[in-house]
Amino acid sequence: MKKIAVLHGPNLNLLGIREPNIYGDLSLDELNESLSAMASDAGFELVAIQSNIEGELVNALQEQGFSSHGIIFNPGGYTHTSVALRDAVAAIASPVIEVHLSHPDAREEFRRNSLLREVCVGSITGLGAESYQAALRYFMGQ
Repeated sequence: MKKIAVLHGPNLNLLGIREPNIYGDLSLDELNESLSAMASDAGFELVAIQSNIEGELVNALQEQGFSSHGIIFNPGGYTHTSVALRDAVAAIASPVIEVHLSHPDAREEFRRNSLLREVCVGSITGLGAESYQAALRYFMGQ
């Protein structure tokens, strides 16, 4: 069975509570459950990991990045600051799609720069939970 990993960065554990006008009212558990059901229905295994800690996300990329069919990654605020996460994405064999619930380019100036985007196979932003679902559909179609 092919495995797809979903990595959620800092503060995504607060989905459904944190600024629902920006991030929606779906909890992280609800999001993971819906993605897992989509994957399972198509014969894929979904592994979901969330961490607020940069080094743990680097470890997760390294652990999942040689055995996953694809990785869906929302690096949260680390998108704009983490050379370590960029280097981890560049170092692994599995393709990575950067996702964001909101549309960073339509927000504060500092959110418009992604250090990871150019080492990812794609980027899907601004569609809420559909950003994750679109990335999952892409990998399941490969």
